[in-house]
Amino acid sequence: MIFVFSALNIRTSGARISVIEPTSDEESPDTPYREVYSQALTWAEDGIGNYDDTDAWMKAIEGLLEGTSNHWMGGDLETIRSICVSGTSASCLMVDRQTQQVTRSPRMYNYDILVAAPEKSGETAAKEAMELLDRHAPPRHTARARTGSLAKLLAWAKEKPLDENEMLCHQSDFISMRLLSQTMPLKSDWHNCLKLGYDVRQLKWPEWLVSCLREAGIPEPVEVTRGAIPVDVVSPGLPLGTIDKSMAQRLGLSPDTVVVGGTTDSNAAFFAAAGTTPSYGTAVTSLGSTLAMKQLSQTYVEDADRGVYSHRFPNFKHPEDEAWLVGGASNVGCAILRQLEFSNEELVELSGGIDPMKDSPLEYYPLTKVGERFPVADSNKEPILEPVPATRQEYLHGILQSIGNVELEGFAVLQELGAPAPTIVWTCGGGSKNEMWSKLRERRLAERFQGSSIKVRKAECTEASFGAALLAAASFEFKA
Repeated sequence: MIFVFSALNIRTSGARISVIEPTSDEESPDTPYREVYSQALTWAEDGIGNYDDTDAWMKAIEGLLEGTSNHWMGGDLETIRSICVSGTSASCLMVDRQTQQVTRSPRMYNYDILVAAPEKSGETAAKEAMELLDRHAPPRHTARARTGSLAKLLAWAKEKPLDENEMLCHQSDFISMRLLSQTMPLKSDWHNCLKLGYDVRQLKWPEWLVSCLREAGIPEPVEVTRGAIPVDVVSPGLPLGTIDKSMAQRLGLSPDTVVVGGTTDSNAAFFAAAGTTPSYGTAVTSLGSTLAMKQLSQTYVEDADRGVYSHRFPNFKHPEDEAWLVGGASNVGCAILRQLEFSNEELVELSGGIDPMKDSPLEYYPLTKVGERFPVADSNKEPILEPVPATRQEYLHGILQSIGNVELEGFAVLQELGAPAPTIVWTCGGGSKNEMWSKLRERRLAERFQGSSIKVRKAECTEASFGAALLAAASFEFKA
């Protein structure tokens, strides 16, 4: 029997499943796994519910597995050996640890506790939560973000004291918990817990966080049976436990199916593009509505003032070696092309007339609105979209080059902080389809990082569900 592996990705637009199986060395020596089935459901279009509704999440999971059972040709859900769940970063909710019922509704990845405070008392609670963070969290720490899961937990506690059985779940934690058991204590993973304050270098909850929770009146994570945050935080891809038997029967899965540590959707997208064993210097740039960058580094880097953070990379092949997924996300991106009313046909036609070996004399900062996150965190950063040249082709050349400049500066900041120069940049998102733009970016990156041989290539696989499926397989692949 060929064992296969599966992943469930819960994202803003909907949910997706990927099922993968091993390939042979003769068949595909550079690609150890292939996707044998995939299906996506969209919240509104498929009538599942809203993206921030936990019932909709579970309904989507059941729908995806049912669809897999019905349409995966020649496949059997009972051959699935492990499952990995990925979700949006810092999307979290509160549940009762004994009943696993939701006690406080999800606050999603983009929920800013100061902006989205529900009422006057909520505004006060949010301000008190941020004051706690200012007193306890180290300068420039990722957990200081107003959209982070720690900020949301503190705001909840300030709005109304937590019950002794209340605990925080990230989106992927919640799905994994439901798959595992109705009674099993909550576990989580390095990637989801980064913005909750977990020390990914020492692999423990830091003292400053314990002090912060204590001052907020939140139970500390000292025992499995109490505390509002997970006691056990494991590597993404490492087993959390075996699926609950009744849940396995309900979903048509084997009772031996293993649920592994989850991840965030952006990290899962890195694994999809670069695999789980890339070399140092491998990077993935997403050119979607906004620009996001991640790169594998031997060096841990962090600077919240420049929007830089590090996720611990699960090094299955050599677990004794530290590796870091470093990067950041800019507000610059392809959304500006829509704002400037470039059609798809116009983008193709005009790009064909641009010479990627020549620089545009125009310099812009193509934001759609005020505010930047990376490579500098500046909430007052203004868009620069002028002067407008005589032709649309000149304008497009300047805009695309300027978006590339933000990517270039991002890599320069990462190198300044200790990361290596990029060696290969896998590109995903809509912008990856523009071959001229890839050549332009490759040339300018090579000029900036002299002496480096840098390649910019379109990623073949970009779906987060595929990357999470690779995680589901990884701990089995490298098991001694």
